[in-house]
Amino acid sequence: MKKIEIKADDFFELLRLKDVSMWEIFLQMIDGEEKEIIFIDREEKILFNYILPADKEKLEEDRKEFSKQFSEKLAPLN
Repeated sequence: MKKIEIKADDFFELLRLKDVSMWEIFLQMIDGEEKEIIFIDREEKILFNYILPADKEKLEEDRKEFSKQFSEKLAPLN
């Protein structure tokens, strides 16, 4: 499995500037092979990782699950 390291600060700043979602970027990266995307901080420490699926259908399932979990975690804050 191919591993891709991404500097989290730069990545999320680019998403903000281009007004695009990470899911749109992930969709463009799909080529039929799973990839491990490793998000690192400025000190090169691993923050989190994500296994990019080999197909668009699985990516859509992941996006929906992420959105659900994110909403559930934010609910108590409202």
